[in-house]
Amino acid sequence: MDLIARFQELVGQVPELLQPLIVALAGAVPFIEGEGAATIGILGGLHPVVAVIAGAAGNFLCVTVLVLASSGARSAIVNRHRVRLAAQEEARESVVTGAPAAPLAATDHASAEYEMGPEPESGRKAARRAKFQRALDRYGVPGVSLLGPLLLPTQFTATMLAAGGVSKARVLLWQAVAIAGWTTIVALVVGGVVHAVV
Repeated sequence: MDLIARFQELVGQVPELLQPLIVALAGAVPFIEGEGAATIGILGGLHPVVAVIAGAAGNFLCVTVLVLASSGARSAIVNRHRVRLAAQEEARESVVTGAPAAPLAATDHASAEYEMGPEPESGRKAARRAKFQRALDRYGVPGVSLLGPLLLPTQFTATMLAAGGVSKARVLLWQAVAIAGWTTIVALVVGGVVHAVV
């Protein structure tokens, strides 16, 4: 992968003080993540502990931003839906009782005039969502977080959990455990191999 090679070159070219920053930036990239970033740092000459901390920190910072954004977007959608349902219920009650209904806000006129259901999903997208939901039902948030990196980047897993309504704190806790665990395990293996070869 060209991106990994570029990060490795960059780690070798910058002063030692900036190397952990480059490793952290690599950790924020999906599919490189903390494990790949720690490997880049170790192969670039960083102490394994520094490489693990920098890679995991970069990965976790990216995951945190995505979880906060996904959770905020979900809250906005849910709140808008609740307001719309309350306005529709109020309109129904006014029809039944004969009382005049409160005027709808400008944003609610469009939704009241044209009620759209959820956008239909493509076959692949629906299949992926169903597969993720089955894994979540079977393994829970801890299992999906800990096993997720075997199939998907932590950024994707965390975003899907937060968008699905799992609390931000719970997602971030288990993602932190998964990132720290996987990054440490891979760094131990890579560090052992490097130590054995050198």
